[in-house]
Amino acid sequence: MQMKTLYLARHAKSSWDNANMADFDRPLNETGLKTAPVMARLLKEKGVCPDLVIASPANRALTTATIYCDILGYPREQIETRIEIYQGGAGNLLDLIRKIPDNRSTVMIVGHNPTLTDLSNTLCKEQLDNLATAGIIRIDFDSNTWNKTAENRGKRVWYEYPKKQKT
Repeated sequence: MQMKTLYLARHAKSSWDNANMADFDRPLNETGLKTAPVMARLLKEKGVCPDLVIASPANRALTTATIYCDILGYPREQIETRIEIYQGGAGNLLDLIRKIPDNRSTVMIVGHNPTLTDLSNTLCKEQLDNLATAGIIRIDFDSNTWNKTAENRGKRVWYEYPKKQKT
C-alpha cells in the first residue's frame, strides 16, 4: 500500500502595519521574510519533495508558498491557489484533500489558522493547541487514496516551527 503524506504549513508572520489594507492583501513582515526561508531549508534537509502545493491566494500565504517552492525546487507556476483555504474551515479543506488525484503522494497546503490547527486535530490523535506562524506539520496516512483520508486517522510524524529552530 502506498502512503500519502500531507504537510500543513501556516503562512509566515505577516504585517499589521497598514490598518487600511485588506486582510487578504497583508504582506509578510520582516520576521516572516526571515523565517520562511529558514523553514524551507529545514524542509529541504528533511527531504521534503511535494508532488503538489496548494496555497491560499492571500498575499502572505502565497508569498510563503513561493519561498518554500523556490528552495524546494518546486516550480512556483505550478502552485495551485484555492480560495477555500482562505475562506473555509477544516471541513472545506477535508473536501479539498479528498479530491486530490491519487497519483499525488506528497501534498503541501499553505494556509491559515485556525483552520489548519482544526484540520490537524481532526486528522490526528495528537492534538495541537495552535499551529505557530511558519509552523509545519507532517501527517502520514496508511492509504493509497486521498478520498478516504478523513476516515483514516493520520499520524503526526513531526511538527516544526521557527522558535524550535532558534531563528
